[in-house]
Amino acid sequence: MPANRPASSPRILAVANQKGGVGKTTTAINLSTALAAVGEKVLLIDLDPQGNASTGLGISAADRGVTTYEVLSGDYRLEAAVTETDIPGLCLAPAGVDLAGAEIELIEADRRHFRLADALEEFSASEKGAGMTYVLIDCPPSLSLLTINALAAAQAVMIPLQCEFFALEGLSQIMRTIETVRTRINTALELQGVVLTMHDRRNNLTNQVEDDVRAHLQDKVYRTVIPRNVRISEAPSHGKPALLYDLKCPGSQAYIQLASEVIQRERQRQKAA
Repeated sequence: MPANRPASSPRILAVANQKGGVGKTTTAINLSTALAAVGEKVLLIDLDPQGNASTGLGISAADRGVTTYEVLSGDYRLEAAVTETDIPGLCLAPAGVDLAGAEIELIEADRRHFRLADALEEFSASEKGAGMTYVLIDCPPSLSLLTINALAAAQAVMIPLQCEFFALEGLSQIMRTIETVRTRINTALELQGVVLTMHDRRNNLTNQVEDDVRAHLQDKVYRTVIPRNVRISEAPSHGKPALLYDLKCPGSQAYIQLASEVIQRERQRQKAA
């Protein structure tokens, strides 16, 4: 089991879905940016070998020194991988293609499921980690040792869910994974919420999926929905979050609302604790 975290530790959220193409990395980038924009101190950990979160924040492959691969392998501390971004208050631990080999290399390693949890515990106690309020982990779109490391390190999971026909099937898969991890690895893991992405109110199927998911999970589904928006799709090619690329577009405004809702949920959780 992961070691107990001190009360001053950041809130750690894994952004996960075993299905690809659901807006997971887009959500991780823009939610992190929105949280930083309202004064939170945020670390985004890129745990996907594709490194799209790193690219989307303007960190090219050539500029990635120490990556999450070296952190999981134990060659470097997380502190060495953390780099500033162009967004005040937002730091990034980048990923590279080497991360794809971590699963094979770690298969017989000690505490292979807790490499990230251990690194985060050490980072939270470091000078660089002081005052960090949120850590978001962008998971790969698969059930892998990398995803298990993220879920073992996290306190809660955010699930981006595309409004399409197979959404509920993908949702049931990640929910089973969360329950398995909670039973066997991280008993404190909980569902922070499900965010509906690529939402188009003109589409009857979109509305039906939303109704089904809300009926199934009720208040675990965020009120905020992320619309289909061209500006969100264009932003990564410019190495910017949508909030920097076009603050006024509907997608950026939705992520600002989502950040507010996440903070509100966390405050309610703290009051109830």
